[in-house]
Amino acid sequence: MGAFFRSVAAMIVVSGVTGCTNISYYAQSLKGHVEIMTARQDVGELIEDRSTPEALRARMASASAIRQFATDELALPDNNSYRSYVDVGRDSVTWAIFAAPEFSLTPRTWCFPVFGCVPYRGYFSKRSAIETAVELQRQGLDVYVTGITAYSTLGWSSDPLLSTMLSHDETYLAGLVFHELAHQRVYVSDDSAFNEAFAVAVETTGVRKWLRAAGDTAGLRRYEADRKRKTEFLALDSHTRDELTHVYRGSGTTMDQKRAAKTAAIERLRMRYRAMRDRRWGGYRGYDVWFDAPINNAKLAATSVYGDQVATFLRLFDLCSGDYPRFFASVRRIGALDKAHRAEALKAADTCD
Repeated sequence: MGAFFRSVAAMIVVSGVTGCTNISYYAQSLKGHVEIMTARQDVGELIEDRSTPEALRARMASASAIRQFATDELALPDNNSYRSYVDVGRDSVTWAIFAAPEFSLTPRTWCFPVFGCVPYRGYFSKRSAIETAVELQRQGLDVYVTGITAYSTLGWSSDPLLSTMLSHDETYLAGLVFHELAHQRVYVSDDSAFNEAFAVAVETTGVRKWLRAAGDTAGLRRYEADRKRKTEFLALDSHTRDELTHVYRGSGTTMDQKRAAKTAAIERLRMRYRAMRDRRWGGYRGYDVWFDAPINNAKLAATSVYGDQVATFLRLFDLCSGDYPRFFASVRRIGALDKAHRAEALKAADTCD
């Protein structure tokens, strides 16, 4: 579960590189990105080099096959992204900050040239991220900081594989590669919920296709079980957000009463999770870290960015008969609509074309 927001800061770093009103933020973004880009090693050369540790050579060979599958079978960009490798020497490549008002689930947004406004901000320095989080808390905002394992420059540079992307199994790596390359195929300015749900849909369908092509029926069963748990987790989160929205909109209640109701709603979320974990999930504890840590509006809002529209994108994919080029074209057409009507058009779509 710690990987749920694994690539949430995908566009922030390059936005900082291309322009930012805050000089210190610009400096850390540029420095961090350049350090990674200059440390790249060609994946093919690592595979051929007999001095490369055997375990790393095996991972590079698998990553190379996954990268080729993305182009050949998912119609994702055929470029130099994810054909090089960097060991970043830490567990997270960046840290993302989410913030929201005490009595609202609408996240604060930060705006950047070219890439538009997004509901998070990314840092290469954990210390800088924490310092910013403290300042936002002083302003009375709920704040959530999380480590990120991958980021994308949307094709503006050749994004490398990172050691953080190899922290789990091949299925995890495949999902990350498919997800990040999807951002290069379609990206709509100022609509993170649309962009992330689209990328999750490509990731999900791509991983399923990859596992079937490999004949890995056991892996596919594990993946589907994980997807089912994630869907149920998102449903819990959505239910609590509905409860809190009702609390925050309530008239005739004091701030103290709203705080008490907010605390109670979050505690009910934890209780519902524990019941689901111990009964329906048979004791699976993969989400314990998320629930054991503080939960606030920023954390709940962050979850909604990735989860709320995924089902509608998967439905559209089925309407396109699993044809990726047709699916991408359909998503582009919907993405070109005015933001106020985009989500509704996606939900109402009854044909791919």
